[in-house]
Amino acid sequence: MWNRLRGSLTRDGLVARRVEPTVPPGVFYRLTGLGLSLEAALAGLRTWAEEHMAEIDRANEANGQEVDEG
Repeated sequence: MWNRLRGSLTRDGLVARRVEPTVPPGVFYRLTGLGLSLEAALAGLRTWAEEHMAEIDRANEANGQEVDEG
């Protein structure tokens, strides 16, 4: 899943990827200006998630789902 998401973020111009020609290859990622422009919107989402985490956990437990902590 991460590979597909990473490819999408790179393709969409939100993340820049750089590969160093070392053994093993070094791969580095950074947010682009476009990616950085999401900071305020994502901060709001993070705040909402933190405020509702207990409810989300209860809903997962009620539906028989394990809470993914990693």
